[in-house]
Amino acid sequence: MSSLPAFAVEDPLGIDDLLSDEDRAVRGTVRDWAADRVLPHVAEWYESGELPGIRELARELGSIGALGMSLQGYGCAGASAVQYGLACLELEAADSGIRSLVSVQGSLAMYAIHRFGSEEQKQRWLPAMAAGEAIGCFGLTEPDHGSDPAGMRTHAKRDGGDWVLTGRKMWITNGSVADVAVVWARTDEGIRGFVVPTDSPGFSAPEIKHKLSLRASVTSELVLDEVRLPADAVLPEVTGLRGPLSCLSHARYGIVWGAMGAARACFDAALEYATSREQFGKPIAGFQITQAKFADMAVELHKGVLLAHHLGRRMDAGRLRPEQVSFGKLNNVREAIEICRTARTVMGANGISLEYPVMRHATNLESVLTYEGTVEMHQLVLGKALTGIDAFR
Repeated sequence: MSSLPAFAVEDPLGIDDLLSDEDRAVRGTVRDWAADRVLPHVAEWYESGELPGIRELARELGSIGALGMSLQGYGCAGASAVQYGLACLELEAADSGIRSLVSVQGSLAMYAIHRFGSEEQKQRWLPAMAAGEAIGCFGLTEPDHGSDPAGMRTHAKRDGGDWVLTGRKMWITNGSVADVAVVWARTDEGIRGFVVPTDSPGFSAPEIKHKLSLRASVTSELVLDEVRLPADAVLPEVTGLRGPLSCLSHARYGIVWGAMGAARACFDAALEYATSREQFGKPIAGFQITQAKFADMAVELHKGVLLAHHLGRRMDAGRLRPEQVSFGKLNNVREAIEICRTARTVMGANGISLEYPVMRHATNLESVLTYEGTVEMHQLVLGKALTGIDAFR
């Protein structure tokens, strides 16, 4: 009779048994990079509200294949959806801002060009973006239109053989450092996507300051003041909201994994603290209420990882529906925030210090909770799927 494997604190459900050697190698590469290049500095970046050296970081991420990693060709790694998810988990375990940099580059800007762009657009931008030599951003959200992108005011009009874009986009990750922006605008033909070099006359991207979340991340407004583009700047393969929404679904998938990385970092920090911090003559990890907190956190953390893995396998099989992505995003971010908050209670006052990652992750997740679809929007997506009734309007 074979003996059972030992209980693993870091993997109590044995989820690693579902991973291939290649999956583990990808995870290890990204984890090692984050430990070397992000973790020693991220508290300082967060406190200063800056992400210095972002171009160098982008090139390094390109060198390990993390940019557009699940895309095929054009210098992209062609990794599986599960491997991309594992990378997102490890990046967000370091900081949500770093995972956002990668998600916006690969799952939004690169994905839009890869899926809907012309061959010329792909050849011009994707190899440089995969290498981190060019940074991209994705312009959909507007100051007055977040959850309802169909109401966007940014518009593009034909002028002879050119397009002229006018409008504003808000809360754009990578905006002020981007070399190219994928911008969605109203046209007489419907909503279209445009590949906009950021050195185009009339384009500007003032950085948004005074954030209390995602501070180690570049967030900007995009201003398009009659930006003139050639006819071939439009993404030729899509018209309507199907284009940007399919990009968002791809990015939300990465968040399903990434949120569990932030939760894991908080769980690990609290567990290490609780086993060494003594009160009333013994480690606080030895008290029943504290153990109940760790049990509940572990259950939700590893259920979330298992859910992410399941969705990743469905994506790899071409069977992942947008409603299922909403299921994962709604559950995992909501539970990740609760894990961070519970970890903070275990650590007491020390939990608010930047010497530990807990409060940084908790405040970052407040943004992750609402971007790429608020809680309410994902509830309504699932509500419509479950009841057959559209409650959006």
